[in-house]
Amino acid sequence: MIIWFIHQYAVLPGAPGGTRHFSTARRLVRQGHTVRIVASSFHYSSQHETRQFESGVSTREEVDGVQFEWIKTRPYRGNSIGRLWNMLSYAARALATGPYPGEGPPDVVMGSSPQPFAALAGWRLARRHGARFVYEVRDLWPQTLLELGRTSRWNPAVLVFGWIERHCLRRADQVVTLLPGSVDYLVAHGAARAKVTWVPNGVDLAMAGPVRPMPGRSECVFLYAGAIGQANGLGAVLDAAALLSARASAIRIEIMGQGPERARLEAQAVERGLGNVRFRDAVPKSAVHDALAGADAFLMILTDSPVFRHGVSPNKLFDYMAAGRPVVFAVNTPIDPVAEAGAGFRADPSSPESLAAAMERVARLPVEERAAMGMRGRRYVEAHHDVEELAERFGRALDGVASPAGHL
Repeated sequence: MIIWFIHQYAVLPGAPGGTRHFSTARRLVRQGHTVRIVASSFHYSSQHETRQFESGVSTREEVDGVQFEWIKTRPYRGNSIGRLWNMLSYAARALATGPYPGEGPPDVVMGSSPQPFAALAGWRLARRHGARFVYEVRDLWPQTLLELGRTSRWNPAVLVFGWIERHCLRRADQVVTLLPGSVDYLVAHGAARAKVTWVPNGVDLAMAGPVRPMPGRSECVFLYAGAIGQANGLGAVLDAAALLSARASAIRIEIMGQGPERARLEAQAVERGLGNVRFRDAVPKSAVHDALAGADAFLMILTDSPVFRHGVSPNKLFDYMAAGRPVVFAVNTPIDPVAEAGAGFRADPSSPESLAAAMERVARLPVEERAAMGMRGRRYVEAHHDVEELAERFGRALDGVASPAGHL
């Protein structure tokens, strides 16, 4: 079977970010399939170009048997109008992709929705080549704009994104969602319930390695590792740090990553004299688990928004749990893997006092209790979020929609 993944933000382990599609594709290649990932060469988090182009707007690379087609897209900074042009340039250039010499057309095209134009491009490519279309739901559009961005329902972007979502849901041969509580929403917006499959994010346990011993020190270091944007709610973390500093708590907070909000938050931490907060640069996915091993506990926070009632599936959460450390889970959602695993404590993302109290609660635990709590999280991801098993599930979903004429 020939499979194309149309996902603008796919990355390799040598770059910061999630490697879900590479891990899945590598597993599918081992099963005998041909897989191509069509991604942007402009990194969404660091906002810089990652590939050199001798000519044209695309270049090819093969890694572990997986074909990558890197597309040059318009650069941008922050959340300006340039980001929209970047999305559109990716979708337009993805539409120009075609079979490589000696290779037939795709049997399945998957369009992924971190940005909706990519998903629409995936549908158009599937239709052009007579392939089946899989719609991967990573973010809900336009619901995210309405409930997180507080955008008017009549905003042109909301109307366009809403049309794309309904169009893709109605025409998909299979819908793969990362969000555990989203099925009713997807059905209400056009999906056939029988065609919806839940495949969350996971952890490459071989890359994570065994759980490292807890650091031995007098202070408790909490690490946040991931994107630094509007949705990540890190302003409340700085407010909690101010409370902890005033109480002389032996707690330090490290924020590791890049994103449009980093410069503002970093400047704010300096202005407020928050000596218990340190910002660190993002690291490649291949180095994430070494970085996580240096922490005593982790922060999983998203800004307080009703859009998360459908559940969340952030890569960082499962990486945290695989590291075998307690997690403070501050997300307004009824679906809480940390509580289910017994791997940490919950906090209110809109309440700095709640965040500070949860961190102090972890810090008061004896080291052996922290270690036991962390190991419960590790066992949970081994049972439910092993990327090998999730890739197998993803593959079964793709097999189920392959066209009769496909190369099975």
